[in-house]
Amino acid sequence: MNLSYSFIIPVFNRPQEIRELLKSMLQLEFVSAFEVVIVEDGSDISSEEVVAEFSEKLQIAYYYKKNSGPGNSRNYGMHRAKGNYFLILDSDVLLPPDYLKEVDAFLQNSFCDCFGGPDAAHPSFTDIQKAIDYSMTSFLTTGGIRGKKSSVNKFQPRSFNMGISRKAFEATGGFGKIHPGEDPDLSLRLIKSGFKTCLIPGARVFHKRRINWGKFYKQVKKFGLVRPILNKWHPHSAKVTYWFPTVFTAGFIMSLIFAAFNLYFFISIYILYFGIIGIDAAFKSKNIWVGFLAVLAVNIQFFGYGWGFLQSFFQINILNKNPEKVYPQLFF
Repeated sequence: MNLSYSFIIPVFNRPQEIRELLKSMLQLEFVSAFEVVIVEDGSDISSEEVVAEFSEKLQIAYYYKKNSGPGNSRNYGMHRAKGNYFLILDSDVLLPPDYLKEVDAFLQNSFCDCFGGPDAAHPSFTDIQKAIDYSMTSFLTTGGIRGKKSSVNKFQPRSFNMGISRKAFEATGGFGKIHPGEDPDLSLRLIKSGFKTCLIPGARVFHKRRINWGKFYKQVKKFGLVRPILNKWHPHSAKVTYWFPTVFTAGFIMSLIFAAFNLYFFISIYILYFGIIGIDAAFKSKNIWVGFLAVLAVNIQFFGYGWGFLQSFFQINILNKNPEKVYPQLFF
C-alpha cells in the first residue's frame, strides 16, 4: 500500500513548542518524504519565523487563520494537505525517532482508517509533568484506556497523537466544534460510518502537557463535563466505568468523615491505594518525589473529572438541557 503522510499541527501562541517538535521531526528514521502542515489558530505570538527556520530541512507548509479552535484548525489543515493519510499532533509533543516508521509498518500490515498511539514522559520533562503523565496513563488510574492496551473499534484515539485517512476525513467532515471531546466524538462517528479504528502500540509520543496544578484541574474537569454530552450523542458508548472518578471521590470524602468518628477501615483502603500509586510511580520514574506528586495528581484528576461529570450528567440527563447553552465554553 502506497501511503503518503501529512502531519497536521494546530498551534496557538506556542512558537517554542513548535521549534522543539520540528527538531524532533528532523530525527525521524523514515526514508520516504512526508509533509508538515502548521496551522496558526489566530495566535498573537506567531510561529511563522520558527517554521521558516525549518523550510529547507522539512517539506513544510504554514497557514495563518482566525481563531476557531483546534478541531476546526485540524480540518483546515487536512483540507490543504497533500498526503492520503493525516497524522495529527498537538504542538506540545515530541516524536521519538521511530514514530513514523512504527506507524507505516503497522498500517502496511494491518490498515485502519483511524489510529491512536500512547503517550509517555520524556526524561527532560519536569517532575510535575511526569506525575501528571503517570496519572493520565497508568493502568492503576485509567485502566489503560489512553493507549496501554490493544483494541480494535473500541479505542478512541486522542488528537495529540492521532491518524486518519483522507477517505475517512472526507466521509465524516472531520472534527466537530466541541472541545475537548472532539477526538472521541470523531472516533465514534467513524466507527458508526463503518471505518476501522485501532491502537498502534509502538506509535508513542512524548506528551509534554504544558500544565500546572490549576490548569490540570481545569482540564480534567472539562473532560468530565464533556463525557455525558458524548454519551448523549453516542448512547452506545456510555459505560458505567465513567462514573468511577465520581464514586471514588465521594467515597474518599465519606471515608474522611468516618475517620473523624474513629472508623478507620474505609480510609485505610484509600491509604493503601495511594501508597501503591506512590510506589509504582516512583519505581517507574526512578524518582521518589515524582511518586509523591503522582498521588496528588491522581486526587486532582479524580476529583476534577468526577465533579465535572456529575455536574454535566445532572444538567444534560436529568434537566435535559441543551449542552451548548449550559456549557458554551466547550464549543467553538
